[in-house]
Amino acid sequence: MKSLKFTLFAAAGALLLTFSANAQSAAAKNTRTATSEQKNMQPSEISWTEDSHNFGEIEQGTPVSHEFTFKNTTKQTVLITNVKASCGCTATNYTKTPIKPGETGSVTATYNARNGGNFNKTVSVTTNDSDVKKVLKIKGKVMTPAVEAAPAKKQ
Repeated sequence: MKSLKFTLFAAAGALLLTFSANAQSAAAKNTRTATSEQKNMQPSEISWTEDSHNFGEIEQGTPVSHEFTFKNTTKQTVLITNVKASCGCTATNYTKTPIKPGETGSVTATYNARNGGNFNKTVSVTTNDSDVKKVLKIKGKVMTPAVEAAPAKKQ
């Protein structure tokens, strides 16, 4: 009987130690995850020359482009991991090679001026040093050509 009590007591103790170790491991993992999430949720430390551009009045049917430049002011090599335009009327191009500290990179936004009227578009840029996207903005007004009235036919 004593042997059975001792065995049950030992099993309960081992089970308690296992649960305790798992709880401590999970708490440590949650702390590491929270720390890395906090780091990634901070804005990127790269320095953009500008984050918006106004094309003003542009001619319909003539695409316009603007190059947004930045300098890597961090202590690590930066890589642009994703660039996404807000619509299909804006094309993008960007520096695809790693940008070392002190070097510069760029993102070019090209707007297809097919439709007349005002436009406000965005380009979201993600880098490897932050999960927070940098939003670049372009705007302007597409001017439609004046349509001349056809002269009346003489009869």
